[in-house]
Amino acid sequence: MPERPAEIQPPRAIERLHERLARGLYSLAWLLATPLALVYLAWRARRQPAYLERIGERLGFHPRRDDEAPLIWVHAVSVGETRAAQPLVRALLERYPGHRLLLTHMTPTGLETGRELFGAFMAPTAGTSDATSRVAQALLPWDQPFAIRRFLRAWRPALGIVVETELWPNLVAVSRAAGVPLALVNARLSERSLRKGSRWRWLMRPALAGLAGVFAQTEADAGRIRELGRTDVRVFGNMKFDVAPAQKLEVLGHVWRLGLLAAGGDLAHRPVVLAASTRDGEEALILDAWQAWRARQASDDDPSVVRPRAAMRWPPLLAIVPRHPQRFDEVGREIASRGLRMVRRSSWGGAEPPEADRGAEVVLGDSMGEMFAYYALADVAIVGGSLLPFGGQNLIEACAAGVPVVVGPHTFNFEAAAEQAIAENAALRAPHAAAALREALEIVADPLRRQSLGEHALAFAARHRGATARTVAALAPLISGERER
Repeated sequence: MPERPAEIQPPRAIERLHERLARGLYSLAWLLATPLALVYLAWRARRQPAYLERIGERLGFHPRRDDEAPLIWVHAVSVGETRAAQPLVRALLERYPGHRLLLTHMTPTGLETGRELFGAFMAPTAGTSDATSRVAQALLPWDQPFAIRRFLRAWRPALGIVVETELWPNLVAVSRAAGVPLALVNARLSERSLRKGSRWRWLMRPALAGLAGVFAQTEADAGRIRELGRTDVRVFGNMKFDVAPAQKLEVLGHVWRLGLLAAGGDLAHRPVVLAASTRDGEEALILDAWQAWRARQASDDDPSVVRPRAAMRWPPLLAIVPRHPQRFDEVGREIASRGLRMVRRSSWGGAEPPEADRGAEVVLGDSMGEMFAYYALADVAIVGGSLLPFGGQNLIEACAAGVPVVVGPHTFNFEAAAEQAIAENAALRAPHAAAALREALEIVADPLRRQSLGEHALAFAARHRGATARTVAALAPLISGERER
């Protein structure tokens, strides 16, 4: 059970001599690696040109803000963390109307997601700031002391909030020296990350000790963080449960359903199997399993083939939404190479899918920021990142949309949420891609079972809300000296 917030008592963070030497060597390594980091950005820019933008910010060259409003700084490294921060950012803006908020990221997709979620609070032009906007965005500098100092001088934050997993030794040390408290919220740490952190204990122990507060998602996460040396970790739950589907995206998904799934005069329902947030290599596994099932389906006397238990159009529509936009074209080629009739979401623009797309076998979800629309389109979701050892993507969003979930064997990034969802009959686990597809087909073939699983998913998401409110209450003493309410 998540604990009630109590007043934060940050520990004294004194670096021992060997830890200070370790951080000095770490800083030297960063300095020597900077040319390689720039080459890496150029390499990433082959697929995402935005990696070559705002390079100065990665070295701490930020324009100084010209207002005196107190500033709360939230760091969310990329897409997943930015979405997880959504309820926190909105709660802070509501509770502190006189404050501004800075949202920092490490990737262009993080920047894009932040503007998509909070654009109404930002200056009209990306990359600019003005005194009337509530939210500004920037790239967090690389973890070099001189760059962090320039960043802090330019923005003058009153408080820094790091979401989930980003713990940089110099960021913590320099912020503490500058009098800027840092809190780690919605913290998670897998067994794999614990082993990695243990190898760098001389850097991790003082970094954790230098934080003004550490608020973990689960008791298991808190236990692993304690093993790295921070004892006063508090468990508030997962803020991702507080992310609600945007109504406009739900409407958009239903528009897609009307455009894609109606056929002829009978208007029989055609179910949709969604492969959501897939990672490199997983699409091929799903497509292989899909084509093998379709080949067996041609045999009328094969009892092992999943067939519908009610009147519906069959086979279902397969929708694939890759996690990373730079892979959209690659996945499109993977689908086309198998001779499957594919339509791309990007071809619709803001309109309803044309009637000609109703005969598609596969929809490629090549858009950003529309995951809740894809869930509104879907009858079942196979959550990506779990079929191969990537650790799994966010299954909570699918549950919040009332969509039955199937996960693979690899969910260590969402260990507690996945196990809870399975225990509460909101999700099913499959040992590999072919079994995951079979589970998904069994669900859509049985409307009553699909409805039951969807209701359990909604109930599961509702039961675990509240982490954001606990987090905001715990942060209150660090914001302008306010006491917790």
